[in-house]
This record gives sequence, C-alpha cells and structure tokens, in this order.
Amino acid sequence: MKTSSLLLTGCLVLCSMLWTGATAGTVSLATLTVHAVPRLPLPAVDCGGEPCDAVLRGLHAFLDRTPNGLDGNGRACADCHMPADSFQLSPASAEARFQFLQWRRRVDPGADDPLFRPIDADDFRINGETAADFSNLRQNGLVRITLTLPPTIRLIDPVTNAVSNETTVDVWRSVPTVNNVALTGPDVSGPVWPRDPNPTGGYQLDARITTLQEQALGALVNHAQISRPPQKLLDDLSSFQRTLFTNQHVRALADAVRQGATALPDPDPPLNELEQQGKTVFERACSQCHGGAGQSTPVFPVNRFSTISSQCPRPVDTVTPARFSFAECPSRLARNARTYEIVLSLPTQGPAGMIPAGTKVRRTSSDPGRALQTGFVGGPGPFDDWDKLDVPGLRGLRATAPYFHNNSAATLEEVVDHYVQFFKRIETLTIPGAAASPAASTDGVHFDRIPRPEERAALLAYLRKL
Repeated sequence: MKTSSLLLTGCLVLCSMLWTGATAGTVSLATLTVHAVPRLPLPAVDCGGEPCDAVLRGLHAFLDRTPNGLDGNGRACADCHMPADSFQLSPASAEARFQFLQWRRRVDPGADDPLFRPIDADDFRINGETAADFSNLRQNGLVRITLTLPPTIRLIDPVTNAVSNETTVDVWRSVPTVNNVALTGPDVSGPVWPRDPNPTGGYQLDARITTLQEQALGALVNHAQISRPPQKLLDDLSSFQRTLFTNQHVRALADAVRQGATALPDPDPPLNELEQQGKTVFERACSQCHGGAGQSTPVFPVNRFSTISSQCPRPVDTVTPARFSFAECPSRLARNARTYEIVLSLPTQGPAGMIPAGTKVRRTSSDPGRALQTGFVGGPGPFDDWDKLDVPGLRGLRATAPYFHNNSAATLEEVVDHYVQFFKRIETLTIPGAAASPAASTDGVHFDRIPRPEERAALLAYLRKL
C-alpha cells in the first residue's frame, strides 16, 4: 500500500478512536502507540441522517482487515476502495502497491499486501491458491466478478470452439468509488426497465444489487472471503458509506434530497465563463442519461440501461469511409473477451434478415453486462440486455481516472472522444424515416446532442469541476 494511504488509514482509525472517547490508557494501532485522552463530551454532529455511532463503527469496519474478528483473507474494504485514491482503485495505485510489496520482500520475504490475493489473480482458475499473475489488477485495476450463467447463455471453449460445460463466468470490472453513494442506487423517479433485477437501477456496475448492505455482503463474501458477516456489520458499513461525499456542495444536495426538499441546491462550485459554456453542452449532450440529483438517472424516454460500446471488442463500421470509429481495445483488455452461445429471446435483426426467437447465435464480449443476470438477448436493440450496464454518477470524476466499467478510458479527453463516436454510431443504426433516439436527439428528428469540436474544451472544463 502506498505510504500516503497507510498514513491516512492510520489517522482515520486513530481519530475515530479518540472521537469515541477511549478510556484513559494506551491505544495501539500496529506499531503506532499513543496515550488516549479521557472521555470528553461529544460535540453536536450531523451524520447525514445516519446514527453517528453506526457511522463510526462502519469507519472502523471499512478499515479493519479482520472486521469483528471474522476470518477472511485479510482484506479490508479500504484495500480496494482506497481512501487515498478517492475510495476507488486505479491501475496506478495497484501497480505502485505491487512494486512496493516487491521492494519490501527484498528485506522481509514474508511481507504481504492483501490486495494481491489469489482470488483476483488471472491464473486463479488454473493454479488456485498458488496463483500469482496479477496482470488485470496491475495493468487495468480490475477485479474478478464471478457470475452464474443463465440457462440461455453458454460459454464457448476458446481451444475447441465448442460449447463448454462451464456454469459460471469471470468478468473483470473496475472498483468504483463509494463517494456519493447516498445519491445513487435505485431511483423510482426515472424510467423503468422491463426486467429484474432492479429495473429502476441499483448498486454495482450492472445494478444487480438493491442496497448498500447487500453490496457490502457481496464484497465481504466474494472479495474478502468472509463466510458469514453479521447484519449489524453490514448496516454499519452502509451508514459509513452514506456519509462519503466528494465535497460539501454534494453533501448539501444529498441532505436536501433526504429531507424531501422541493428545491434542490446546485452542487456545482462557482464556474467561469468557459465552464459555464461547458455546463450548457453537458445539459444537451449528457444529462439525458446522467440526470437526477446523482447524475445517474436517465430522463424518460431514454432507457434505464444502455450500452456505450466500451466493452471489447468494440463495434466496427462496415462502410467505407467509416461513419464512426471507436478506439480499439488494447490487448491487455481485449484478452478478457469470451465468446458466448446465446438462445435469442425475441426475433432479432441480423445481417441477412430477421433471425427467429429460439435460434442459437454467438456473440463475443469482455462483459455482457445485465445479460448475465437475465439471459435476455435479442429483439429491438434498445431492450436487449446484451452489454447493458447501469449509469454511474459523475460527481468528483476528475479524481477517479481511468473511466468506464473496465477502466478503458485513461482521461476525460478519451471519454469525450468515445462519446462522439457513440453518437455517430447511433445515427448509423437509425432506420431511415424512424424517429431519432432520444439518447442522441433533443427533438426526435435531428441528431443534435453530439458535442461539436468547438465545444470540446468547454465540456472538458465543466467535467473537471463536477
């Protein structure tokens, strides 16, 4: 772990101990020893509607590698959601920690960093507990998510090109920040998807999780390998995470939403002329999907879930010259793609005409998204679950590079460039004479949401202020 993260972790734990008023004596934190102060009256504190004692217990649990003394693999929430990295995990942080671990092992062969556990090694399925290839963690900042395949989807063996007998699949996803989670999750004010789970959105990148308690349970079981975390621990972690915000303006917005205010405060900081111009571009080009208080709720008639073609491989135009051109996935990400055999749920347009429902087809993706939850693939593109993911919040994104579910966009410039191609592709997919998609059109006629070249600098300036 980077030194700055260690210092922050130690300070947070120590301050919380003093805050709760440890009795006179000595408090030890690893090699850090301080003399505790006598219990003092607590000042009035606003914990954002959460019980303050639960928030403090949640803070301890978030940083504790053996929460409540439970056996696991030694990982704390903070090992992946790093406080020094905006409560996310970037490839740069993962690689720095790996290199620091190698340096420590020159002196102490038994040195350890719980981030690097076999469960998230690339070769875990081959070598089990001796796995040691952490390429996806180090190069991409991605962790393994294991999902059960639905009955209508099967994996193709890459060696034999035949249907395999695998019943689960590993997809590799980023570790998103837990800042501002009080503003995201299920939102009944937005459009409703026709299928569960969580048709109004949820937690995790594919919205498969309903509550922060469920999210904590999944992380503790699947990533920290703790078998039976108690409900109180999950509740405490939820309370703590609901107090995490990128700045006081976003916190004030969350307070207003929680209190049911009819007029919500603008969480934007003061903007200069260029940034204000960028906000105007954002409202036209981005807010139809990144709407609502958390900037994570699409605005009807835009669909609740969408694909933005960030998976690998990416669409390639068959027309010359190409009408759109996404950046090609680098090999370090492209290697995560698998081919699937799918039973189509509805008749689907193919290159040579309509393909009947029930037909078996093959598709390749590094992450089929919600299709792995529902098994529903086929029919009109907007309602096909293939590659569909939830809409993330954007507040604080200037500090959470890289971007997208697979960390495939290194900078905000790459994000904007990707969306320019995304809008261009939507136009190519529109049937002549049909209404333009509301994701790309403000009036159903003109494809006018796409950021124009002369607007790029202003949009980037505004994004950096969120």
